[in-house]
Amino acid sequence: MKYKQYTKILLIFTIPISLYSFSEYNSNSKPIKSLEINFIGENNLFISKDSVDKLLIQNNEYIECIGKDILDIKYIENKLLSNNLIDEAQVYLKINGQLIINIIQPKPIARVVSSPSFYIDSNGNKMPLSEEYSSRVLLVHGLNIDSDLNNIFKIIETIKRDEFLSLYVTDILVGQESNYNFRIRDANFEIQVGNLKDIDKKMRNFKAFYQNAKQKKILKNYKTVNLQFNNQVVCTKKI
Repeated sequence: MKYKQYTKILLIFTIPISLYSFSEYNSNSKPIKSLEINFIGENNLFISKDSVDKLLIQNNEYIECIGKDILDIKYIENKLLSNNLIDEAQVYLKINGQLIINIIQPKPIARVVSSPSFYIDSNGNKMPLSEEYSSRVLLVHGLNIDSDLNNIFKIIETIKRDEFLSLYVTDILVGQESNYNFRIRDANFEIQVGNLKDIDKKMRNFKAFYQNAKQKKILKNYKTVNLQFNNQVVCTKKI
């Protein structure tokens, strides 16, 4: 008698568990219900949704065609991050079977004019140009070796931190022995910065010179403005 009662109790617990397991198995083996790709942050898309789609292949199958039980989210995230136009990728599966992909793009802060040209992003890394969108940023000329990339990034950060410089400086020119020149928006002269020593002091000296020369309306008289001398701004006039 007791044996029959134990058997009934066991069946009461076993049958629902089996049914749940079977239901869960069927649910997991079904393909993904739908896919949603979101670009987080700025609206300027350096990579299209079609390009993202091409990255969503796992084991030679498109992601929406495979079962949820064999979906490798980490693999998909790494596949997305292999593209240099994607800075961050978050992939997760909702209870209803919808796969969500959130993408953050890198932010370009300068464009290096070379062969091939590329962007420098806000983390100081190389970023390829995009066929989808072109960003209007500082231009860098003459950068031939990657070792100069860190120095260029320091200069760009100095410019971006300063309201005046970020508004007026348009070009950075890399010369020999890592000496740098600037071009600005409303003058034809080049600013000879030299190396990065005392870069902040050099920029303060230039701003003081610029404001004085603009007030006197003599900016157009100069060919070069040299900031390499200690606490001086040495100008060469046009002939």
